[in-house]
Amino acid sequence: MADQHPVHLTPSGPPETVISPEPNEVLAALDEALAASSAEQRAAVAAVAAAAPSSLACWAALGSLGRDPMESYACYRVGYHRGLDRLRASGWRGSGYVRWQHPENRGFLRCLAGLARVAAVIGEVDEAERCELFCRQLDPAWPPADLAG
Repeated sequence: MADQHPVHLTPSGPPETVISPEPNEVLAALDEALAASSAEQRAAVAAVAAAAPSSLACWAALGSLGRDPMESYACYRVGYHRGLDRLRASGWRGSGYVRWQHPENRGFLRCLAGLARVAAVIGEVDEAERCELFCRQLDPAWPPADLAG
């Protein structure tokens, strides 16, 4: 069977992988959940994530809405591991670029960056450093100016 997720070779470096896009209906539901009132937002995002547990955008959003650092850490970690699965399914072979400039990669990169940030908060310095280094290896232009956006 032909590879449906080609890895693009760049003339000046490692191959580049773009994660397969999330379904439009999941992204629309997530946008609607994020537009909910602050009191309802986390529960609304959690409901979208429960309906679409492979959505990296949902796990990144849940991580940012965590009620405490451990909840955020858990959400980012799930998104990170789901993201590795999605990367492999998209042709990634354990090395190469996964750049922020491709919107499809942003859910994974947000989870990885969130995991680095929260690991530092809870005192898991080695994990924070590994995740931050991984971000820079995946995208040499890291961090992007619009990461929070």
